Amino acid sequence: MVDELNKTIDVAARDPSWYGIDNRELESRRRWTITTRTQVGDVKKSVVARKENGNSASAMCRELMKLPISHKSDRSYQDSAEDNDDFIVSESDRQMLLIKQQDEELDELSASVERIRGVGLTIHKELLAQEKIIDDLGTEMDSTTNRLDFVQKKVAMIMKKSNIWI
Repeated sequence: MVDELNKTIDVAARDPSWYGIDNRELESRRRWTITTRTQVGDVKKSVVARKENGNSASAMCRELMKLPISHKSDRSYQDSAEDNDDFIVSESDRQMLLIKQQDEELDELSASVERIRGVGLTIHKELLAQEKIIDDLGTEMDSTTNRLDFVQKKVAMIMKKSNIWI
C-alpha cells in the first residue's frame, strides 16, 4: 500500500500544478511514506518476533499497541502525525474536487445524450412519416397499374374489333 502511495506521489511529481500541490507538499508526502514504511516494517518485525516466542494473539496485540517508534522523538512523531493529517485532508480535498469535476462532466455527457436522443426520436418520426408516404405511393402505383392494364386490354380488344371490321 505504501508502495502505491509512492507511485502516486511520483505521478503527481511529474506535473504538480495539475494536482494543485507544490514541491514542499510532495516532500512532505514522501517523508510520510518513508515513516509509514518504517512503522510497517517495525510492526512486521514485532509480529514475527512474537510468533517465534510463542506469545498469544492478545499479548501480541497489546505489544503492537504500545510499539514505540524507535527512530523518532515525541516531537518529531507529533510533526509526522500533523503532516499525515495535512496529507489526508489534502488528498480528501483533491478527491472531492475530482469527484465534482467528474460529476460536471457526467452532467454534460447526460445533456449530450439527451440531445442525441431527441434527434434520434425526430429522425424516427420522420422515417415513419416517409414510410407511410412510400406505402401510399405504392398503393397508388398498384391502383394505377391495374387501371392501366384494364385500359390496355380495352384498347387491345377495340383494336382487334377494328381489325375485324376493316
